[in-house]
Amino acid sequence: MGEDLITYCDKTGRRCYGQSELPLLFDISSLLNKSNDIKDVMLPILELMSKYMGVRRCMITILNRETSKIYIEEGYGINREIKDNVLYSLGEGIIGEVVKTGSAIVIPDIEKDKRFLNKTGLDLSKYKEVSFICVPIKAEDDTIGSLSIHRLNDENYSFLQDNKILSIIGSLIANALKVRQDKLEEIDRLKSEYEKLNSVLKTHKNPENIIGNSGKMQEVYQLIYSVAPTNATVLIRGESGVGKELIAEAIHNHSLRKDKPFIKVNCAALPENLIESELFGHEKGSFTGADIQRKGRFELADGGTIFLDEIGDLPMQIQVKLLRVIQQREFDRVGGIKTFKTDVRIVAATNRDLENSIKDNSFREDLYYRLNVFPIYVPPLRDRKNDIPGLVDYFIEKFNKNNLKKIIRVSSTAIDLFMLYHWPGNIRELENSVERASILSSDGVIRSSNLPPTLQTAESSDTERKGNLESVIEGVERQMIIDTLISTRGNLTKTAEILGITERIMGLRIKKYQINPRQYKIGKSESGGSND
Repeated sequence: MGEDLITYCDKTGRRCYGQSELPLLFDISSLLNKSNDIKDVMLPILELMSKYMGVRRCMITILNRETSKIYIEEGYGINREIKDNVLYSLGEGIIGEVVKTGSAIVIPDIEKDKRFLNKTGLDLSKYKEVSFICVPIKAEDDTIGSLSIHRLNDENYSFLQDNKILSIIGSLIANALKVRQDKLEEIDRLKSEYEKLNSVLKTHKNPENIIGNSGKMQEVYQLIYSVAPTNATVLIRGESGVGKELIAEAIHNHSLRKDKPFIKVNCAALPENLIESELFGHEKGSFTGADIQRKGRFELADGGTIFLDEIGDLPMQIQVKLLRVIQQREFDRVGGIKTFKTDVRIVAATNRDLENSIKDNSFREDLYYRLNVFPIYVPPLRDRKNDIPGLVDYFIEKFNKNNLKKIIRVSSTAIDLFMLYHWPGNIRELENSVERASILSSDGVIRSSNLPPTLQTAESSDTERKGNLESVIEGVERQMIIDTLISTRGNLTKTAEILGITERIMGLRIKKYQINPRQYKIGKSESGGSND
């Protein structure tokens, strides 16, 4: 993509605008219908404009309302390195004025207009007269950015026609660009919050085994420090993969029992016929295969802490015995007659809805109240996204050591994808993604192409949609609804508003695609794993 500014004409020397306008708009509409992210199709749209309008230099800008800065989101015929480093303030130059006022500006000869700043580095010495047409992109009454073109000035085209077609294209992409604007501002806000928290908390000591300085995690740390010195029973709740085991370790490490045993038990991983023996031990000959006497986990944890992970999967008959341990701090070995006393602190964890388990009689209500003395809810990663950069750095350091890699940085595009993804697998999924990316990187940099397909956009993975038109459109529509439900935490009214449809239409689409909005609400698990 060079900087030549070429105008395509017919044999008479006049531009073929009337013939090309409708095909251009149709092709742009088709691109928008095939993608659920405007970022994937911005460059193809500009390429279509170049083809149909006969220009080799055009660009789309987006306003960041938090900073009042205008960024070049995509450019055609513009050096990518220049594009990434150019920004405008509101009112600065032609672009800044268009975005500030919401009115289009046409400059017949940019060399004669001091408002044109030429931040993108067009070599004006190569051309006689270059015109610049810039129109605002509006969503409802708000200007969210601009669309502009450069072209050689001659008598074979009309500024009015250029202004008209750019305004129509701006209207076509406005709603999708508004969603993109919201996402970019959210990323910038989270990055800013992360940097501020890092600065404020440099002298604050978080639990040494946990990464994250977000406000939600600070609340968790406060609960850890409050309950750790006591002997109170703790119930840690949260989705699979949020790091409940790390919270349990932090409680033990900051307790008066820190020099005593910390014993972990995954209740979901133990066979039902062996779990009683694992927890309470057994006497020799108490059952087939019991060739020796064996101490159970409660006996091994005496004086320390026992962590009962996935407590919601514990069989009913074991729940009765566990209730006795909590109430009386005593138990019997399998096949034994001697009662053992134990001084143990109990920390339990679950990703199950124990309240519903009580209703369906799979969990004892009396045990629930014995465990739920001091509940701690660990937020999912999608609710603490400003912790992602720190977690990524931590995992890179870990895998550099474990896998003998030398990753030195993560590209800004890859970080954006990390921040935009909704992480149904939480920190465990993030860790796996970083390890995969570090293995695939060949130059010490984690790029978007190194990330798992679930994180990548069509642009970063260089893929195209396939299938007949109807199936592609339905697939895009369904995915757009799901993505928007994720971003709004299952809020149907807000989702309909973002997508620009009525709540009635939203209800029909949800029914058609068999989407359950409730699963995207805060606190609902989006993955079926059982280990933390």
